[in-house]
Amino acid sequence: MAERGAVERGARAAGRGARFSTGSALCAAVVLLSAFAVVRHLHGFSMVDMLVYRAEGEAVADGRDLYAMRLPGWDLAATYPPFAAMLFVPAGWFDVSLLRVLVTLANVGLLALLVHLSFKLVGWPRRVDRPAALLLATGAGVFLEPVYTTFQYGQINLLVACLVLWDLTRVDGHRLKGLGIGLAMGIKLTPGVFAVYLLLTGRIRAALVSGGVFASTVLLGGAVLPGDSYGFWTEHLWDSRRVGVTELVDNQSVRGMVARLLSTNQPGLTGLAAGALTALAGFAVAVLAARSTRVLRRAEAWGVVSVALTGVLISPISWSHHWVWCVPLLVLLGAEAAQESARALPWRARRWGWVLGATALVFFSHTLWVVPKRSGLGIEPWWQLPASPYPLLGLAVLGVTAVRLHRRLRRPAGPSATPAVPVLTEQS
Repeated sequence: MAERGAVERGARAAGRGARFSTGSALCAAVVLLSAFAVVRHLHGFSMVDMLVYRAEGEAVADGRDLYAMRLPGWDLAATYPPFAAMLFVPAGWFDVSLLRVLVTLANVGLLALLVHLSFKLVGWPRRVDRPAALLLATGAGVFLEPVYTTFQYGQINLLVACLVLWDLTRVDGHRLKGLGIGLAMGIKLTPGVFAVYLLLTGRIRAALVSGGVFASTVLLGGAVLPGDSYGFWTEHLWDSRRVGVTELVDNQSVRGMVARLLSTNQPGLTGLAAGALTALAGFAVAVLAARSTRVLRRAEAWGVVSVALTGVLISPISWSHHWVWCVPLLVLLGAEAAQESARALPWRARRWGWVLGATALVFFSHTLWVVPKRSGLGIEPWWQLPASPYPLLGLAVLGVTAVRLHRRLRRPAGPSATPAVPVLTEQS
């Protein structure tokens, strides 16, 4: 009885500690989000992409030519498939000032959801610690440059990332796995890399579901907006001028990096070759990671993060706000660093701790915005590094993952092999 009483007292004490920790995290999150609200007000976020989405929705509702639309004062055109424009119709029901508030609040909620899904993907931290970690990560996450600019422009990147991770954190046998990726592809085509990932890792049913859902969005767009759909799939999709200028510092893809190095908006075969090689290497690393559950902890998480990085690297134009995949990347590195810390290693030996710190510094530093020539043409050699922080980091992460996999797979099988951490279970 005495032993049982001691256990109960210990459980109550642990509960008080957890509540205090969560309460402290809540206070910290409120302070951080309040600071962000002040910065947002002083910065004067234009949320111009939100205005484009609203104009697209109004064009659909009024029966006007969707892809002839130009946002007044900005001369920005619609670039997403007709299905996405149909989803934007409700944006026209609200005054712009109110819509800015609603989109900002929605993105805060989506950031919290993305953090939660990242925790679920990685299987870290412990469930008892997750409420506090979720609050802290959400409060601090708004200052990550890709997330910050998502808020600044009123972008939908967080929604797309949540749809994808919602799919990839479900068990492989789930009959609806692939639905979220298919919907994300219907909104923006780039999430198609995750359907390829499912296919290459043997999850044929999920890949087919994602393809089927995407095809349904295309057919729905064609049925509701036949003229716009024909124009988009036959002409506007292939017109890169509608999207933007390749060599802009904002473009953090491999092609954009090559364009700045060559000081041209058309990197030609060099840019094409760099993108193709990155795609081959990135998919190979992602698939190998996903299939290495016997030797690699969090194998699926490494596979998902690798293919996410590959997607933004190989896209012809990946604006900096497309790199919201830094959230699951940082969570994954945090899990590796925490496991390393639990072994009581000295700081000099904590490799993942240093990698986590360097990666966080890159995404929190906003270095690309200090480059003098934002157009990207004629950038001096010493500005090339801060002008392309994300593609350089993404390539480095893929390289480190490849080297780690090579070493693990060469290690003789036996009791010393690193066991996999189960992440995706029915209860997760």
